[in-house]
Amino acid sequence: DVQLQAFGGGLVRAGGSLRLSCAASGFTFDDYAIGWFRQAPGKERERVSCINSSDGSTYYADSVKGRFTISTDNAKNTVYLEMNSLKPEDTAVYYCAAQPTLIIGLLRLCDIYGMHYWGQGTLVTVSS
Repeated sequence: DVQLQAFGGGLVRAGGSLRLSCAASGFTFDDYAIGWFRQAPGKERERVSCINSSDGSTYYADSVKGRFTISTDNAKNTVYLEMNSLKPEDTAVYYCAAQPTLIIGLLRLCDIYGMHYWGQGTLVTVSS
């Protein structure tokens, strides 16, 4: 069975840090780009960051550039999202998802419509 398990959410004060982990199983990790999306209450799900480990390319939403860093440990089939200088507007449920690298080019890296697998979310709450 395909699984994407997200961990690491929690409650943090503004300016603080959290690291999210996404552990993948049930598919060939190297054939997929892995990314993070988030959905705040009453808002649409939006892309945050993705990484294509086959060529090292990354995507960051403008709202998180310079504060979030995505990385991958291919030996562990795990992708991390290091989140620093957190703001209350970062509060959301964070989901990890997988996009086949074969379709990158037809769709952008981190295109929400290109994600084939989704994990359960992990809640990040940033207090002011």
